[in-house]
Amino acid sequence: MNRSILIVICDFLLISLLAFSSADINNVAKNGSERTAKLTLATNQTDPKQELGNVMRLALQEEKRSQEMLVGELKETRQVAEQRQTQLTEREKQLVEERKNRESLASELNKTITVAEEERKTSQQLAGQLTETRQIAEQRQAALSEREKQLAAERKKREQLEAQLETTRQEAARASTLVAELDKRLDQTTALQQQLSQLQQSNQVMQTEKQRLSTQLQVTEAQKKAAADQAAHLEEEVKIERQEKDKLAQNIDALSKNSGQLAAEIRDNRSLTPNNVFSEFASNRVQAHFKATRTALFGVDSIRNRQTHAILVTDGKTTYGLCHVQETPMIFSDPGLDWESLEGALSREAISFPIRCISFHRFDPRVILIPISEPEAKALRCRIYRTSAEPFKFADAVVVGPKEGYYGECKFQIDLSTPGYVQMDRNSLTGLFGKFNPSTGDLVFSKTGELLGVMANSTYCMVIRDFSAAATFKFGPGTPDQHTGLTLAQFYGFLAQLPFKLQ
Repeated sequence: MNRSILIVICDFLLISLLAFSSADINNVAKNGSERTAKLTLATNQTDPKQELGNVMRLALQEEKRSQEMLVGELKETRQVAEQRQTQLTEREKQLVEERKNRESLASELNKTITVAEEERKTSQQLAGQLTETRQIAEQRQAALSEREKQLAAERKKREQLEAQLETTRQEAARASTLVAELDKRLDQTTALQQQLSQLQQSNQVMQTEKQRLSTQLQVTEAQKKAAADQAAHLEEEVKIERQEKDKLAQNIDALSKNSGQLAAEIRDNRSLTPNNVFSEFASNRVQAHFKATRTALFGVDSIRNRQTHAILVTDGKTTYGLCHVQETPMIFSDPGLDWESLEGALSREAISFPIRCISFHRFDPRVILIPISEPEAKALRCRIYRTSAEPFKFADAVVVGPKEGYYGECKFQIDLSTPGYVQMDRNSLTGLFGKFNPSTGDLVFSKTGELLGVMANSTYCMVIRDFSAAATFKFGPGTPDQHTGLTLAQFYGFLAQLPFKLQ
């Protein structure tokens, strides 16, 4: 039962008791002391049913007021509940975001732990490689001791090479003798041409004499027979002179052909100065630009740009741009870097072409080949070098630094233990203003201006004979599918297996 209704009923019962006990109260007043006051409660008595209705009405009104108050409180409670629900919803969203942030932080922490673990493994691998390197160094020390034993045999071979060099010098002396003989033959040809002009003049004189004799034959018949005999004799002499003239012309033609061949041989054997070789290189070099991009740790892009000078070379079929791998972003390492984007361009003056791909030379991957089409090579308008057909014709070569711009002349020699390479004599390197030290990637030209090779390191030059490729990287889309890191790591292992002096 509602509390307010219970209170109203109790009030009603209390009033009813007071009404019924009013008569007894009056009697007590009469029997007691004299009291003048009288209770008039009986005069105000009403019908109990009416009072009960009034009381019930008041109770209903009170109940209605209490219900209205309860409804108001309920509305306020609902508003407070809604506000709390909204706060709870926002709090749940914040908790979800915090949970996501915690999960991402946990993921990054796991990645960091993974990277640290990989670095620890890498350090262990490096420690193993260091041990292997020490073993290799000990083996190489043993090989050096064996090499000292082989020096005697190499000295004998060097003596044989010096004998061959002496023979080459003798042949050069013979070539100079041939040049002197050619000069003499040219002088003889000049003299023969002068004799030919004199014979032509004498022929004209003989023709004039013949006409004069014919006139004399007409004047005197007595001298006709003698003049006729003399004319026949003169005709025979003219025929003989014509035959001699034809023979002389044939001799002159043969001599001209021989002189052309000798001139070509002289041009082929002519030695250019280092100034001429460098001037031609500076006039015909092209700019090579390279850009490689990959995503590093924590999503940061790693970009590597390289720029160098290159030359155009050809094997008669295809034209290539030539440079060293250290001038490009393709660094050999283990593990190698997986590039996600490769871009590049070849340019000269106002002409520029994008690089479609690069190739690594089969004999030594440190030499980079950039294939270009024939229209692109013509548009660049520069000299296209050829490889030297006789790289060992001269004992000297010209070394050119493509980026630094230094150049100089030095001697080189054949090292039988490193086929395909020649050893540069660093003690004989002299530049324009004194001695200089060549570095990796320098270009080496023969004394005739042809390409001899590329410096694989600061001592040995790789002699370029062909343009076969060991691997090719395409530029543009699809770079991640080529797995550049695996190929670069393989090349790193290949170089590690070369003799120490070639690394």
